[in-house]
Amino acid sequence: MTINRTPLALGLAAMLLLGACAPVTSYTDAEAPRNLTTDSSTTRVDLHFAPGSAQLSPADAAKLRHLAAAGSIGAADRVTVASSGPPYVVQQRASSVSAALLPYGIVVGGTQLADVPLNHAVVEVTRTLVTLPPCPNWSKQSQPDYANAPSSNFGCATETNLGLMVANPTDLASARTLGPAAGEPAAAAVQRYLTDKVTPLPSGAGATPFSAAAGPQTAAPPTTGSP
Repeated sequence: MTINRTPLALGLAAMLLLGACAPVTSYTDAEAPRNLTTDSSTTRVDLHFAPGSAQLSPADAAKLRHLAAAGSIGAADRVTVASSGPPYVVQQRASSVSAALLPYGIVVGGTQLADVPLNHAVVEVTRTLVTLPPCPNWSKQSQPDYANAPSSNFGCATETNLGLMVANPTDLASARTLGPAAGEPAAAAVQRYLTDKVTPLPSGAGATPFSAAAGPQTAAPPTTGSP
């Protein structure tokens, strides 16, 4: 008996064999979201000051303490104070608001805005809710991946730990404004570099600045004989 194998039949057989060994490619990374999601809301509290004064009125001070005690302003919130006027007045008013909220563990930052009415201040409270990713995620089948693609659970622990440990969740939504740097230490470092007076590192294996500063130590002589 003679069997005739046509090229079409041979091609179909080869495709079936290759298809049986090929990995499943229908899975995509979109099926395993591993990113934190943030939702922020901002509330404003209006404060009044006497002309040229940075002293909070008793009513406004009581209002701030009530908001902090009720949880409307919390230590994990980003709190800023904006007011108009000369820079020293802005700083003093921010210090007054900070002094009222500091007993509740709330740190306040001060800014200067031109659109705040005269002798007024605005306290902005930004609160952010962080939603953790659905972890662990083993939606991707556990099988050999010849495309070297990451698993569906890859990165889940890192994202979850970050969402749980962040002290101020608003930092995940937007960065903070960089504050002023201390000019004197920075200028001193540049001056040492320009005059070639940089403090050299200690030499020798295991040497540290503490051991170098301590200097050599003399060991006590051994005791011999009987007392």
